Amino acid sequence: MKKVLYVPLDDRPANLDDVIVQGRSAGIQLIVPDREDIANRLDSKAVAEDGQLVSTSSPTYGKTRNIFRFIREHAAQADGFIISTDMLAYGGLIGSRRLRSSAGGAYPDYDPETTKLLDVVREVKRAYPRKPVYVLDTIMRLATTVFVEGLTQAAYDEARAFAQQPRAVATTFEGILEGYDTKPDGTSFGEPTLFDKEQYYNARRHKFKTNRYIIERLVREGYVDFLAVGVDDSYTQGVQANEIAYLEAFVNEHLGGTGGQNPDKAIILPDADALGYSLLGRMAKELHQYGSRPKYGVKYFGPDGSTIVNPYEYMSVHDNIRHHVDIVGGEFVDTSAYDIEIVAVTSSSEIGAAVSRMEANSAGRIPTLVIDFVGGGAADATVTEALLDSVSTGQLLGYSAWNTAGNKIGMALGMAQARFVYLGTEKRPPALQEAVNAHGSLLFKRFLKDYYYKKITIAEIRTYSRAHTLYSNVPYADQNIRLFNSPEDYKVLVEMLRERMQANTEALAARKAFELGVSQNVWRIKPSGWSYATYACASLDYDNPAFIWERAFEITLGPEVTLKEC
Repeated sequence: MKKVLYVPLDDRPANLDDVIVQGRSAGIQLIVPDREDIANRLDSKAVAEDGQLVSTSSPTYGKTRNIFRFIREHAAQADGFIISTDMLAYGGLIGSRRLRSSAGGAYPDYDPETTKLLDVVREVKRAYPRKPVYVLDTIMRLATTVFVEGLTQAAYDEARAFAQQPRAVATTFEGILEGYDTKPDGTSFGEPTLFDKEQYYNARRHKFKTNRYIIERLVREGYVDFLAVGVDDSYTQGVQANEIAYLEAFVNEHLGGTGGQNPDKAIILPDADALGYSLLGRMAKELHQYGSRPKYGVKYFGPDGSTIVNPYEYMSVHDNIRHHVDIVGGEFVDTSAYDIEIVAVTSSSEIGAAVSRMEANSAGRIPTLVIDFVGGGAADATVTEALLDSVSTGQLLGYSAWNTAGNKIGMALGMAQARFVYLGTEKRPPALQEAVNAHGSLLFKRFLKDYYYKKITIAEIRTYSRAHTLYSNVPYADQNIRLFNSPEDYKVLVEMLRERMQANTEALAARKAFELGVSQNVWRIKPSGWSYATYACASLDYDNPAFIWERAFEITLGPEVTLKEC
């Protein structure tokens, strides 16, 4: 089994647990740091007076020096590398956007401790020049993280609205660093009420220097084979616009790109939490020596993706799909001559036609993935119910309805790419068995989480948590359940979660898509045709579901599905 050293963005399931299972679905073992070294958590302490929350503190960030040592110590064991520079340099996503009293010195010597950490990437490539090294980086989101280092919901809302305001155009690096507070008319912004804008700008300055260091000192100099830059929580205008334009211009001028992108070297797009999925799809193609780029086509069922821009993104859904195809190592084509079809559902009224298309693809042996763009941050009920009523859903190579459009796309495409290249290259029955179980488990999980939890059960969790808040000035207690609910109510919420998800697992296993003994998944793709495995068992350990970040939005969830070769 191939081995990939993987440093995730943080320890949330989308960035860690899911990618580990995705790797197994493609015959790849991920070598990951100790969980305590990549743990990220919201504030764990609260100060209150007379039933009112006064402040919060004590978040948890990843241990950057331990990550540095981990890479050094395990590099020899790996066949390839996927490294989050946010985790390596800042201890994770929330650490990369924490407020700062200083932006550091002048580039490139802005922060010797940070650049020393980043330079382990150079060290690895020099030591193992033939091993692929992929890096995922992010452009800082519009606001920092709510309930981290005391940032309140009101402060977060103010900061995000503040960051969305257009800035004067700046094209030089120094001009961007100095122009964060400059309006298009040349005047400055006023003082925010609830957060320190200079500390916020310092955070951006430091992160943007790191963005430049990575693309200039590591990618351009040949120490990174591929860079994926995710723009986390973005907007069509605002404080990120000049940063995005600068990096796109760098790709064009120094990395041979066109339109700010180069499918062979660097892609910049709206996403963050699915970049691990996407890069593992690319890595699977490389390590399994698949050869040519798999060709992808898209069919929209509802409005065309070129007409849709997600509220948390700056790029159309269609462009986001095209560039995610670039990240996974595929080729997007506008003709009908493709290897894999993306069924993109953009209107619930078109789900009947989408299901018919999916079923026709199944009958015609056309590998397919489905993305639900209708439901916002969760699966749409109408769309999902129709999908679960079809046995062809159990044969999908990829699926997602989770969170932003970029997240959905990256997850579904990463799943499909990794699985497709493995199905076309692996021949050993024991390896195929382990991989089909992993893929079945991940596909089952996506529906269990994106629909049964994020659409149904989360509402009950939120209602109970908010009704039992400890503080009268915290209406959304579910954003930090352990801190804003009593220990007794927290216990009730955990038990509620586990009971509901047990029932949901049984309900999902009874649907046509995953019906035990009836529904099938693709076992192998070969020139003579496809072979299949039948769903035989689906279970969820009772103690598995948990509030990993102590908030309703994110839970651990690890169902195990077993299939049997037909």
